[in-house]
Amino acid sequence: MGACCNGDVSSLPHSYDAVSARDLRPSKHVHDNLHGNIYLDNLSLKFIDTEQFQRLRELKQLGLANMVYPGAVHSRFEHSLGVYWLAGQSIEMLKNFQGLELGINRFDMQTVKLAGLLHDIGHGPFSHLFEREFLPKVTNGSHWSHEQMSVNMVDYIVNEHHIDVDPEMIKRVKEMILASSEFTLPRSSTEKGFLYDIVANGRNGIDVDKFDYIARDCRACGLGCNFEFQRLLETMRVLDDEICYRAKEYLSIHKLFSTRADLYRTVYTHPKVKAIELMVVDALVQANDYLEISSHILNPSEYWKLDDTIIKTIETAPSQELKESRELILRIRRRNLYQFCNEYAVPKDMVENFKVVTAQDIVCSQKSGGGTLREEDVAVSNVKIDLTRGKHNPLESINFFKDYDSDEKFTISNDRVSHLLPTTYQDMIVRVYAKKPELVEAISDAFENFQLKTYGIKAQVHSTPEKKKRRYTACI
Repeated sequence: MGACCNGDVSSLPHSYDAVSARDLRPSKHVHDNLHGNIYLDNLSLKFIDTEQFQRLRELKQLGLANMVYPGAVHSRFEHSLGVYWLAGQSIEMLKNFQGLELGINRFDMQTVKLAGLLHDIGHGPFSHLFEREFLPKVTNGSHWSHEQMSVNMVDYIVNEHHIDVDPEMIKRVKEMILASSEFTLPRSSTEKGFLYDIVANGRNGIDVDKFDYIARDCRACGLGCNFEFQRLLETMRVLDDEICYRAKEYLSIHKLFSTRADLYRTVYTHPKVKAIELMVVDALVQANDYLEISSHILNPSEYWKLDDTIIKTIETAPSQELKESRELILRIRRRNLYQFCNEYAVPKDMVENFKVVTAQDIVCSQKSGGGTLREEDVAVSNVKIDLTRGKHNPLESINFFKDYDSDEKFTISNDRVSHLLPTTYQDMIVRVYAKKPELVEAISDAFENFQLKTYGIKAQVHSTPEKKKRRYTACI
């Protein structure tokens, strides 16, 4: 299968040639519900069979989304295996069609596969909630990222388990993991830059990480997915050290980005999913001093013990200091959630200069003489949805080629393909929640006043239904 190869390794020491040939030979396989049989090589198994990698079984890929989409219980463990497999498939495809031209060898193949396997090894609990919502509330000016922790964890695993692996390979694995993040490392070599486009593509956002999670998340949530990553794997080509795609695949690539945006809107940032996330963040913040959760984020030897089961730790801990956290989790269990009041999309001419909306903004907008709301009564979610490149069209960063007889690469503008494609590429959505159900009406009214003060109009599509406003106030 794809794990075996006979690449040119003349540039590598003879001893490394023997080791890499043994390591690349598949020694075990697992059956994945998305990709079928995934064949695991010996070196990758050494990382998989560690408690640090096995921890990924306890991290749900979509965090708390399974509370709304019950099928979304897949883990970062299976996603990581999927990215490993697709990374191997990608480099194998390139080797088969351009191997001699590009000088792809066993070292390259093993490096790319390891980067795919380990790219999420440093991920925190509850998907991105841990680093984007929780840590900013409990650390001062922290720029912690799961990508940076992943490279730290790779070093920790190699040292802790005495894994015999070429230091240069590990160095490049870490560079590939960080390739699309703000912590990008200087590359060890200026050659074969296309290898850094495979797992985490900082050049244009097309990578096997997205191929796997888009297809896997759609399947788990029972949503249709009309994007076929296999077409891109089979037709990609390297020109001038960059992975390029056939011009006829333009709309297929657009489907990749639009499907991702749809997942963000309908699953990842679903209003009820965000309500649950806001409650879990509050529970973690209140528990942080007692459990010292944030104290482990710079120490891989302690950090790897953090996973989604921290919720059960809070629930079962007898300490009175965790009482408020336990009550929040009990509310989630009983579906007594923060109440979604309303939302609006920021007018597109104001997106670029958008200022994050806070609970204070809503409280300061309550009606004159009201004065009943406090900041701790209100939760605000500022949701950004884009096509991976912010306000820019991601397809402008992608180079295409006409056919396999042509060595010319070029970009394609939207208007040369279809006038039905979008002209803006980023949405900002502001949502407001009432932490206490009896405050839905007061918070909804304050939210409407805030929109009038900020934009001169009510930007929300419709008013909060009167039935929802009165549902709880009638009982108090």
